[in-house]
Amino acid sequence: MKQFIKYLLVIIAATNSFITFAQAKQADALALGAIPPYSIEVTYDKTSHIIFPSGIRYVDLGSDYIIADKAADAENVVRVKASVQGFADQTNFSVITEDGSFYGFDVCYSIAPAEMSYNLSKGERQVRRNNAADVQFEDLGTTPASLTGLLMETLYKNNKKAIKNIRSDSYGITFRLKGIYVHNGKYYFHTEIENETFVPFAVDFITFKISDRKVAKRTVMQEKILEPLRTYRPVIPVEGQATERNIYLLDVFTLSEGQVLLIEAFEKNGGRSQVLKVKNSDLVKAQPLEKLRLKL
Repeated sequence: MKQFIKYLLVIIAATNSFITFAQAKQADALALGAIPPYSIEVTYDKTSHIIFPSGIRYVDLGSDYIIADKAADAENVVRVKASVQGFADQTNFSVITEDGSFYGFDVCYSIAPAEMSYNLSKGERQVRRNNAADVQFEDLGTTPASLTGLLMETLYKNNKKAIKNIRSDSYGITFRLKGIYVHNGKYYFHTEIENETFVPFAVDFITFKISDRKVAKRTVMQEKILEPLRTYRPVIPVEGQATERNIYLLDVFTLSEGQVLLIEAFEKNGGRSQVLKVKNSDLVKAQPLEKLRLKL
């Protein structure tokens, strides 16, 4: 009987050791994937602001001790303040940005915070992403949002002219398509607007739509609007004697016989709007980004 009890105690000790080891390994694995949070102080009578490298897509609060949301008319700024005076417990909030970065913040109350404004967009990309994690958005498929943004940025900076004959010229305004690229089921359209006049060209909006060539001038019933998934830069006015470029991300598509893709740049309060006509033969010649040897 004593021998049996001794044997049983050995089994229990071994089991406990295995459980402890497994828990330690699990903790180590979680620690490797931990996202170090930023620490900020907030107060009741003043509002703190945080500037992010990209637009805000999501904000979630850990408790009702604080109020946090996107600042009005500022896509990449979150404002946060205490909703309860002198709360003692630490709370937190999380932010996801359009470039696919996830940020965590630990929040403490202070009567007089040392800092009221934070700029996370300063510094090199890797430095400012040390406390952020990649998030995948459903509309971007398997490509991380951070990689999508990096590809758009690289195409913009490289500024290569891969297409020569798709352009619109009138009233001193030239609207051209510089390139169509494809990667992981997405098109990257590189456009350029050149203003040769001294009168600013105020771009109201730019649309992508599929039209039937035979009825495009007489009706809009046969038109299909395509919404870009992402735009590298906000649409801004093209000043006199200036040029502005942009990258637009769309899902891959093709055109049937008799259809054409219209890319239209509309002038606000003006009549100098421009339109580009893209045929199916242009779309299927889209260059794979993998073959461009882009320097990311």
